[in-house]
Amino acid sequence: MNNNQYINENQPQGDQDKNETKGSSLVEKIQSLGQTNVPQLSNDSKIHCLTIVGQIEGHIQLPPQNKTTKYEHVIPQIVAIEQNPKIEGLLVILNTVGGDVEAGLAISEMLASLSKPTVSIVLGGGHSIGVPIAVACDYSFIAETATMTIHPVRLTGLVIGVPQTFEYLDKMQDRVVNFVIGHSDITEEKFKELMFSKGNLTRDIGTNVIGSDAVDYGLINEIGGIGQAIKKLNELIEEKNLSEESGQMIQ
Repeated sequence: MNNNQYINENQPQGDQDKNETKGSSLVEKIQSLGQTNVPQLSNDSKIHCLTIVGQIEGHIQLPPQNKTTKYEHVIPQIVAIEQNPKIEGLLVILNTVGGDVEAGLAISEMLASLSKPTVSIVLGGGHSIGVPIAVACDYSFIAETATMTIHPVRLTGLVIGVPQTFEYLDKMQDRVVNFVIGHSDITEEKFKELMFSKGNLTRDIGTNVIGSDAVDYGLINEIGGIGQAIKKLNELIEEKNLSEESGQMIQ
């Protein structure tokens, strides 16, 4: 007999109906999510986890089949994290192909301006505008097998007024470059060299940087996974708390 159809004959009919409903609900969850539940951080946890996955959606809505991170959802979360006294640190997990440049820069600027300790970890990929988001945190990790694609800013679609559009893209690209070199240890010369390198990407210019190279270039702080990232974040939280306590004692 199918386990999902199993009913204890000694149970009252009402309980049997509840079991049938629960069983069918469980099957639906497994079919739709591939799992029965999604683990959450406990209520007493001082760390909040923010995920940046898929394509970063900005001013233009992407097709429903695309896996996206909507910036209008992320920005209120960051504001809530800053305001919530129970949250002492933020862990940002990235596996993104990039997306809208201005939306990505907006998220990066907000992360960089948080008063609470932040740690990022690139798992799988932190491509394109995902690079500024990764370096925006106080400390960054990258998995050994993860990659980061560095390429020039480009625009798709109909372009009217080529000189003006080029100037706009050039200035936007400068904003990305300045943000990255300002929040990491990579030099401007090296970052631009990777950005404009030819032949490393199929039919494109740019560079696909793997985990260890990202650390060697000074783009990311350290190779590591979830365990190392949480350990580092707890250390930063402890340092901040000690600093605040010492400041109060001096006053």
